[in-house]
Amino acid sequence: MRFFVPDLLKPTPATPLNPRRRGIIIGASEGIGAALARKLAKEGYTLALIARQTDKLTALCTEINSSVNESRAFAYPHDVSNYDEVPGLLRKIVADLGGLDTVVFMAGVNYPPGGADKYNFENDRKMIEINLIGGMAWLSPVAEMFQSAKAGQIVGIGSVAGDRGRIGNPGYNTSKAGLATYLEALRNRLTRHGVNVLTVKPGFVKTEMMKAAQGATPFAIEPEKAADDIYAAMRKRKQLIYTASLWRWIMLAIQHTPSVIFRRMSF
Repeated sequence: MRFFVPDLLKPTPATPLNPRRRGIIIGASEGIGAALARKLAKEGYTLALIARQTDKLTALCTEINSSVNESRAFAYPHDVSNYDEVPGLLRKIVADLGGLDTVVFMAGVNYPPGGADKYNFENDRKMIEINLIGGMAWLSPVAEMFQSAKAGQIVGIGSVAGDRGRIGNPGYNTSKAGLATYLEALRNRLTRHGVNVLTVKPGFVKTEMMKAAQGATPFAIEPEKAADDIYAAMRKRKQLIYTASLWRWIMLAIQHTPSVIFRRMSF
């Protein structure tokens, strides 16, 4: 896949007198990703927005740039499962933006399993490839770059679904648990180099993915609420948040539920 940003649409370079925060959002075309893109653009970020859906991505950039009356958001169509594209695309984005301060990985898929007695390896494989390996493909070179610079912030969007292995969707649980562990490992490695790694664990958020999910969705929030929580945590350089914050206490109870009881639950 070729990537092209016309010269007239390239970001204004950052200068000492005109500093700009520059970020990448991977998985930005809708839901929390789109809401966070709008939020960060309003807060002064220049953004490279990455997603598979070119039409939605282009529309979002047009919306953002019209709302702030300045070119702040730029579209880079990409499928995160195309791992070989990442190094070249990352170099291009850093050159286009004139640097990089923040990277947010929130690309993800969730295929409903169709019942506790159904198994689908193909769907499980795709969730691992996108939700986990896609994140590693992007965040590994970013981590190396930020470690060398001794600055930067990585944000990874996990899920409360990764906190325990539930009967409802083992593949999705596994992909999000793996991402959370990977982010923790990056945090432990990078903190000593001045780089912050934030893990975000949303509960139910009113997105297209949630509409496809089966079962009840209590305490669901709007994507804009999740984006506000994420931005507040970024500013405070927190390491882990749940959104909404109520989920921290819900998951604390779930994490400490004995396995002999938890395995009898139907969710």
